[in-house]
Amino acid sequence: MSLEDYGWDATWSEYLNNPEYQKGVPARVISQHRSEYRVHDGSKTLSARPIGKLYHKAATHADRPAVGDWIILGDTESSDKATILNVLPRQSRFSRKAVGKESSEQIIAANIDTVWIVSTFDADLNPARLERYVSLVADSGAQPVIVLSKADLSETPGATIQSLMNRLPGVPIHAVSPVSLQGVDELQVYLVAGETIALLGSSGVGKSTLINYFAGKEILHTASVREKDGKGRHTTTHRELILLPNGSILLDTPGMRELHLWGSDEQLDKSFTDIDEIASQCRFSDCSHDTEPGCAINMAVESGELSEERLNNYKKLKKELDYFEQKNDKRSEVIMRARLKERTKEYRRIAKDLKRNTKRR
Repeated sequence: MSLEDYGWDATWSEYLNNPEYQKGVPARVISQHRSEYRVHDGSKTLSARPIGKLYHKAATHADRPAVGDWIILGDTESSDKATILNVLPRQSRFSRKAVGKESSEQIIAANIDTVWIVSTFDADLNPARLERYVSLVADSGAQPVIVLSKADLSETPGATIQSLMNRLPGVPIHAVSPVSLQGVDELQVYLVAGETIALLGSSGVGKSTLINYFAGKEILHTASVREKDGKGRHTTTHRELILLPNGSILLDTPGMRELHLWGSDEQLDKSFTDIDEIASQCRFSDCSHDTEPGCAINMAVESGELSEERLNNYKKLKKELDYFEQKNDKRSEVIMRARLKERTKEYRRIAKDLKRNTKRR
């Protein structure tokens, strides 16, 4: 294996002109297990841990390495363990709000070219959740693609796809089944040597089955969904890059139960372009699309041009983004006040010491 096998090219090589990145060797993060990473430096796979500044309490989730990141390692000659010194600037990153009460960004994967948002034709199919995924992927810089697996189990796949195309304009949608081989050839167009595709979706939707199919062998364990509620069992426990025979790279991820948005209103504009275009025709530029006269959005809903369900989901996601933005603003304000307080204490201490020294003289 070489760095080029994992996607290294001339664009990444240019970063090595920066003296900051010349203190070690480049590598790519291929998997993550809690605070330890597996990385490949072009000649071997190593276990690596981030240097203190990347995992200090003051460091955010976004500062820390993620699967798919290109990094700079310290000495790799003496052992099979290394230290991650730097993370190279990311060309794309898929993020969500960190799980729990903490209001911070958690990067799921970095430097991804395409994201297959995998769902099924059964109880897992949730258009509102797909819109949420598309919003996050569109904001990441990667191309969103919806892959509906287990197409051989659906009686009306065409009607389902048409309904989703109306709700998610511009997003490619594919119905596939690795079991019957239905539609799988359509996905070959995304498998480009050196490019990375991340598979995202709930547990049990068939992500591991798709990877096994394109890998040509069973390299990932698979499990069926529970019959009583249609929910999947976790078969993937960590994120991992997998090289395919044709040179493309797939990123397997565990199913995510929580998927809170992270970003700004511009994130929604990228995935709700139809609503953004209609809104530009409203009488008032600050229209909230509620009860204002001349609201083009409300007129589009009344005429059937825009579904009320899609509009409601848009408002819900916008409200969620606004909430986290306000929360982050308050958190930043608290941090700045605390820093100012510490500086004031330090200035007073210095002034007091100077005054005491002056009197002694």
